[in-house]
Amino acid sequence: MASYAGTNRFRFRRSAALRWPPSQPTQQGSRCVNRSAGVGQLRQARAAARGGCGGRLVGVSTRRARLAAAHLYLVCDEREEAFLEAALRGGVDVVQLRMKDAAEPAILAAARRFRAVCAAHGALLIVNDRPDLAAAVDADGVHLGQDDMPVAAARRLVGDERLIGLSTHSPAQIDAAATAGVDYIGVGPVNETPTKPGRPAVGTELVRYAAAHATVPFFAIGGISPANLAEVRAAGARRVAVVRALTEAEDPERTARELRAGLTEVEVGAA
Repeated sequence: MASYAGTNRFRFRRSAALRWPPSQPTQQGSRCVNRSAGVGQLRQARAAARGGCGGRLVGVSTRRARLAAAHLYLVCDEREEAFLEAALRGGVDVVQLRMKDAAEPAILAAARRFRAVCAAHGALLIVNDRPDLAAAVDADGVHLGQDDMPVAAARRLVGDERLIGLSTHSPAQIDAAATAGVDYIGVGPVNETPTKPGRPAVGTELVRYAAAHATVPFFAIGGISPANLAEVRAAGARRVAVVRALTEAEDPERTARELRAGLTEVEVGAA
């Protein structure tokens, strides 16, 4: 869940968004998903995304209901469909495409491929850092870092129907997210990780703080794997985001199933 900023890039993003067709109309108060909470919520929402809504993820209520029911979030760069299919079969609910240094045409091409695969599995697709490209490919949302474009500016680009996520690294940032207009936050890095060079680990204390104070769904992130998942769960996390645990796995489907099982074991009675 990375970031980069700059005035010139901000202007470029706005102009880039205008070159692509606007997203299709969405349904408010979607008829395609049962919005009531319950054990079958994610199954119902996924079925709606695959079938009842023509295979597309539509409507703010659908997206946010499915986000609330999500447990496992994958962050990765451009990958073959075989890898993505395996991870989704294993239980990944949300995929973030993160191509930090790639050219815009490459990001657009990869995002369109990812969108098709995610839609077939009823998973949400998030584009890292670029709200203009998220809207252009009709992704489900965008993820921002603390140094990226302001949330309000991103909201103007993606609209109310799409999701906005925000990385947080301190109690103050978690508190600020409550009024920032975001739909979820990433909390971490829990452990030091090469995907975030130079950023110190926050440990499970920040996860505990988020569990007690976050007002939107949060995903613990940073060096989380099946080997240390129990620690993060014990700190109060019901959702995790992973990178290397799946991208470097010999069997991504099996590893995703293991992670998801470890998270859903404690779902009953959790808020």
